[in-house]
Amino acid sequence: MTDKKADEDVLPQAESKEVMKAVDKDENGCLASAGYIWSKLNKECVKLFTGVQLNPIDKPQNEDETVSAFIMFSEDGSQAELFLPNSTETYILTRKTEGESWVLNEWQLIPYKGYILKQGEKILYAGDDFIGKKVLGTDIEEK
Repeated sequence: MTDKKADEDVLPQAESKEVMKAVDKDENGCLASAGYIWSKLNKECVKLFTGVQLNPIDKPQNEDETVSAFIMFSEDGSQAELFLPNSTETYILTRKTEGESWVLNEWQLIPYKGYILKQGEKILYAGDDFIGKKVLGTDIEEK
């Protein structure tokens, strides 16, 4: 009887751990608690800091990544994926030729002394062109 009681105690704990793992992943399998989000452009789970950080225009020296926007680019540079703070939705901006801005509806990413992000006529974010190291769903840096 002692063994049966021990089994009963262990099973609910194991099930609850599995439920916790499942709840922490988004619909694409990205582990949100580890900082991963789905990239439509890369078609994989990524960490935001692996892209270009754009700080709010009123906080250019911002160190709080939770209020920054991030940009990731396609390999050929024709598309830019915009990740906004406090949003799980991303936006794919496109440009026709090198040197032009990436655009989607009212969003415009302008390559100027790094990057400037505008919504309509209002500049919201700006940042240099430093791109972080690419980190995929396994936390192993890609070289």
